[in-house]
Amino acid sequence: MDRYYLVHEDILPDALLKTMQVKELLAHGEAKTIHEAVENVGLSRSAFYKYRDGIHALERMEREQIITISMDLQHRSGILSKVLALVASFDGNVLTINQTIPLQGMANVVISVETTNMTDRILPLLDALNHHDGVKKAAIIGRG
Repeated sequence: MDRYYLVHEDILPDALLKTMQVKELLAHGEAKTIHEAVENVGLSRSAFYKYRDGIHALERMEREQIITISMDLQHRSGILSKVLALVASFDGNVLTINQTIPLQGMANVVISVETTNMTDRILPLLDALNHHDGVKKAAIIGRG
């Protein structure tokens, strides 16, 4: 079981604080590469890689939500790209796409979608997907 702690930044070791600075530089485009960002804050790349997945800004974690949607799509040219455009029109940000090989004219597609900017539009998106040409069914199979 993973355990998490909420701590004030004043008691964090320097390497963790600098790791957050690197992540912020990269997120805001103030540094183009990890190498450039770690040099700017005075952190080794190995320390950044050691801590990067273990520290996150609290306000970012509160805002960020990801849903996983499973869909059965007809095997026709352009269906997946139209589905992705529909997700984007609801301000969803597609993070991952996994697709099976089409069998009997159907393929299963599972997408992970960041819903941070969707504000109460997840169910309307799901409804739109279920009524979209070429989509046999769409369902939310996970939230994170």
